[in-house]
Amino acid sequence: MVADKGKKPKIAEKTVEDAEQIDAELLLSIEKMQEVQDELEKINEEASDKVLEVEQKYNEIRKPVYDKRNEIIKSIPDFWPTAFLSHPVLSDLLTEEDQKIFKHLTSLEVEDFKDVKLGYSISFNFSPNPYFEDTKLTKTFTFLDEGTTKVTATSIKWKEGMGVSNGVCREKKGNKRCHDSCEDSHEDDGFFSWFSENQQKDEVEELHDEVAEIIREDLWTNPLTYFNNDADEEESSGDEEENGTDDSEEDDEGN
Repeated sequence: MVADKGKKPKIAEKTVEDAEQIDAELLLSIEKMQEVQDELEKINEEASDKVLEVEQKYNEIRKPVYDKRNEIIKSIPDFWPTAFLSHPVLSDLLTEEDQKIFKHLTSLEVEDFKDVKLGYSISFNFSPNPYFEDTKLTKTFTFLDEGTTKVTATSIKWKEGMGVSNGVCREKKGNKRCHDSCEDSHEDDGFFSWFSENQQKDEVEELHDEVAEIIREDLWTNPLTYFNNDADEEESSGDEEENGTDDSEEDDEGN
């Protein structure tokens, strides 16, 4: 029996029609999916705005509490230098020379912009010292469009013989070329090197400053944790020494 060859084109035409129908249904589904995604995006934007409103509200509530905390801190000698040096990450940022300067650190302040999505600033307040004229050093992070961050910092007015371009230079008697010796040094990863780094809008996008975020989110929110860490370490060290003394005395008695 010979097959009817005339039916083959009809099958082919049906296959094409089915494919076109499937493509149309797929396109319609994708369009509906996009509409849902647009709706979700709108909700997410509204949620973000609400979160910012709540954050701004509670920033105002926190401020007098932070002020109260600052007043108490004034009565605790070397509170901020101790907390900073006891932090497991931030302590590595301080060179030996930085630590000498940090003995003059009297207070630390982190302040969000009134519109929190626009940025924040970190200020370090110092008592009069032999290193620089400034009593307040501020580093500001401004969030611009398209995920760009602009970073600006106080230009430090170093005293004569205390120049810094990439770290703190040791003062040397009779050496007026301190700035040049600093240029030749490798101390380029200290606190004041980090502080002096300015990034402009056209130089960096989506800037992630780990040091600033640790200060803002960790040290500033609960500095007592790190101040107590230092005290706990000293107490623990003292206990070990005492135990060691007792053990040695027992050994002597045994002998």
